Amino acid sequence: MATIYDVASRAGVSPATVSRVFNGTSVSQEKADAVRRAASELAFTPNRAARNLRLQSSEVIALVIPDIENPYFTEMARGVEDVASEAGYSVVLCNSDSQVDKEAAYLRIAMAEHMSGVIIATADGTSDLDGIVATGRPVVAVDRATAYDIDGVVMANREAGSSAAKVLLDAGHRRIAYIGGPEHIDTAVERAAGWRAVLTAAHPDLDLDELERFSTFRVDGGRDAMQELLALPEPPDAVVAGNNLIGVGAIQVLSEQGLTPPRIGVAVIGSLPFTTLSPTAVTVVRLPARQMGVSAARMLFERIGGDRRPPRTVVLSGEVLPARVAHR
Repeated sequence: MATIYDVASRAGVSPATVSRVFNGTSVSQEKADAVRRAASELAFTPNRAARNLRLQSSEVIALVIPDIENPYFTEMARGVEDVASEAGYSVVLCNSDSQVDKEAAYLRIAMAEHMSGVIIATADGTSDLDGIVATGRPVVAVDRATAYDIDGVVMANREAGSSAAKVLLDAGHRRIAYIGGPEHIDTAVERAAGWRAVLTAAHPDLDLDELERFSTFRVDGGRDAMQELLALPEPPDAVVAGNNLIGVGAIQVLSEQGLTPPRIGVAVIGSLPFTTLSPTAVTVVRLPARQMGVSAARMLFERIGGDRRPPRTVVLSGEVLPARVAHR
């Protein structure tokens, strides 16, 4: 089924121009003719219900994220903004601080201000999207899956966890710990599952419960968990950090105790935003955050443009960048 992006490409205009033509907004006759000709050739039929909704909506979308200070989410936001700007829309950035109540307040504002759609990385598994979904406005979930029948773009989290663990195993490490975010957030749990599967297969005698920690997705979470792990009777010889900021916190503690890689191996899921170590000292599973934002925004604008396909989920894989230092 053709989308407004297909029509725009065929007509040689922007997606925003296609939207304006079918919304009855004034554009040049030449562009209007090109759009209608392209739509006819592609058998593109705008959804009347979606069109009626658009007429009641502003050319603004909301992006709701849990942590504006995390470079991962700001990189994702850049991808959303790039696509929105191309489509002639503005983006309102909303920081929920991983608080469900604050997130709900932003969703109420999005409805009250007649925003055209919402892209959301939910605060946690209890996030309530009933209201915004009931309005018929498009909603796309990013980074974290939801229980709602909506479009989504997520990372291959289990794969990221297993890839990080495999690199450390191949480097000669054995007691490999895992530090993840909150246990009620699916990204933390899935990355842990990938780590656990690899370690279980390689060393079934290890007590993985002893080596697993769930904390926050922030620097203090990585610090607290790393300190706990180093205090074990038999500390780990390597650690998988479940996101970029956890990695920063873990590395800070290791540096303070003179245990920087390669003395203790570190693999981080997500690019390190800042560290005193050489980036080649740490294995990184780089996540395509900007591409996530681009993909989510394109899905949203396809829905705004009348796409009626069943909801779908796009899964993006990370890129493994092994440490380039001498190991144990």
